[in-house]
Amino acid sequence: MSKIRILVVDDHPMMREALTMALSEEDDMEVIGEARNGSEAIELAVELKPDVIMMDLLMSGMDGLEAIARICEINPQTKILVVSSLDDEDQILASIQAGALGYFPKTTPRKFLLEAIRKVADGIPYMPGGITLKLFKSLRDMKDAHYLLPDKSTNDKPLTTRQEQILALLTDGYSDHAIAKLLHLEEATVRSHLHRIMQRLGVDKRVQLMDYANHILKD
Repeated sequence: MSKIRILVVDDHPMMREALTMALSEEDDMEVIGEARNGSEAIELAVELKPDVIMMDLLMSGMDGLEAIARICEINPQTKILVVSSLDDEDQILASIQAGALGYFPKTTPRKFLLEAIRKVADGIPYMPGGITLKLFKSLRDMKDAHYLLPDKSTNDKPLTTRQEQILALLTDGYSDHAIAKLLHLEEATVRSHLHRIMQRLGVDKRVQLMDYANHILKD
């Protein structure tokens, strides 16, 4: 029986060790590599070609969201399962938009993690019931019809108040880390917002985002 070849990505050595030990007990799973951050994850994903990448989001250096996007840009067929302590709707949506096939909170029991890995390895999207309900509630509560039913005129889509705050601070020269401190957010949440802002405005580079902000928001 062929084993599911897994790449574990997490900046905490104890978490990587715990996951590796737990998965080594399964007859159909094999951890073939470990990465400490997004940059290492990209290199090992290209080199090892794992069946499943287990990706943390909050990591020093390149975070999980950026790594997911870059890995999926290199190989859109890559199967990535986010394993994170974050469970807010912004992070879940941003992970899916970046290319992840599943989302798994670290607080969920191990037996469900094994189920998640097997489903993602088979190309089946996975989210625990609680996360799915939270995501559906968030989508239903959204009042921005343009977000739910996007059209081709992406530049006409309005930004939320929070997104405008983040964009304004970015143009003032604040880093992601500084913005997070000022707005009492996680740095990964700021990056998630920026990712969604870029999607709404139809740009794919930060320099284009800055150009938009300088010419539109400050008029």
